[in-house]
Amino acid sequence: MDRAKEWAGRAFDVVRKHRPDYQIVLLMGLLMLFGLITIYAVGPQHANLLNNATGANYSDDYFFIKQLISLALALVAFIGLAVIPYKWLLKHGGLFVVLGVLACFVLMIAQLAHSGIAECTLGACRWFNLGPIGSLQPAEFLKFGLLIYIAGFLGIRMQQGKVNDWKETLMPIGIVTGISLIFVVVIQKDLGTGMSLAAIVAAMLFMSGVNKKVGLTLLIAGALIGVLFIVMAPHRIERVATYFQGDSADSSDSSNYQSQNAKIALGTGFWTGLGIGNSIQATGYLPEAINDSVFAIMGETFGFIGVGVIILLFVLLLIRMLKIMDHLLDPRLKLLAAGVFGWFGAHVILNIAAMIGVFPLTGITLPFLSFGGTSMIFITAAVGLVFQLSRYTTHSSKLKEDFDEDTRRRRGLGRPRYASRRSA
Repeated sequence: MDRAKEWAGRAFDVVRKHRPDYQIVLLMGLLMLFGLITIYAVGPQHANLLNNATGANYSDDYFFIKQLISLALALVAFIGLAVIPYKWLLKHGGLFVVLGVLACFVLMIAQLAHSGIAECTLGACRWFNLGPIGSLQPAEFLKFGLLIYIAGFLGIRMQQGKVNDWKETLMPIGIVTGISLIFVVVIQKDLGTGMSLAAIVAAMLFMSGVNKKVGLTLLIAGALIGVLFIVMAPHRIERVATYFQGDSADSSDSSNYQSQNAKIALGTGFWTGLGIGNSIQATGYLPEAINDSVFAIMGETFGFIGVGVIILLFVLLLIRMLKIMDHLLDPRLKLLAAGVFGWFGAHVILNIAAMIGVFPLTGITLPFLSFGGTSMIFITAAVGLVFQLSRYTTHSSKLKEDFDEDTRRRRGLGRPRYASRRSA
């Protein structure tokens, strides 16, 4: 244990900056390309639907152009987080959290004052209305701030051996997380974003090495809080009840409508899909066709083979994140990678699981594929941070190598173990 602390404390000195993991860029680029093709294919149908329903005047290429702009901004964010030194980010983690909470507070005040700056949809106010620029969701910035702050705070506690200390470690994290969840889930009524926020914190706590007793206590507390958030909102209770009814639920029930049509879209695609521009569900049958339900539309368009490739790309990208995390020495950097893994993985799992009917609908975006701006920008920025961290990995875990060396000496074994350079 003393050697582990020594390595963690010397991480800045023993690891030199090197070539990053460009597989992350490749996988991210392929997913973005799939998303662009989908928006290009169904954008005209979605525009025509809104024009007929609301009297708007969207052009056929409106949503495609908006998606291109969002991707361009997301790539700028990726580059920014790839080059801004992680030391600077960790140093200002507390400021990021404060700014995120403050932004959510301002949005709440604007909502109470019925100000036009608060953009509300279906009774939920989650965005700042920035006029011609678009909209901004402060909860995404709050998630990013929480990621940076907890990684720095918990990393220091790891080095001090105080991860399981309730007073000095777990209570402060619980307070910051609780305040964040109140703003996101209770005030903004966004359970999906709240779940991804909780996944960030849970992934970092798991990576920090909390003992089983503490971990079980936190798991039970999290489950109880989740149930409380559900029973507080009638529409969430309705969604959960509909989910447990399964396919036997009344198809005319509005709470079951999106789930039923998502399954129809996936089933219609069969093996190879209906082809680009031939989606039926995108013409108005499936709500949020280019946002939360984009996976179902992709299943209808590209078929089982197409969505299988998409899932594979997501899995490979998550594996790269885990590999990078495993080869980082500084505990704060490990926690950053773990938090991004939890963030990204929560979006992928919750969205796809809801579309195929194994999880209740949560209203969460699918990274790189769903139409939108704020979520796309911040999750791409988070992946850019992992890309930066990949410059500081080792060829093999020095902690493990060091412990294995002592074990070999005790066993009289002299064969060295080194991972190949490709694993760095």
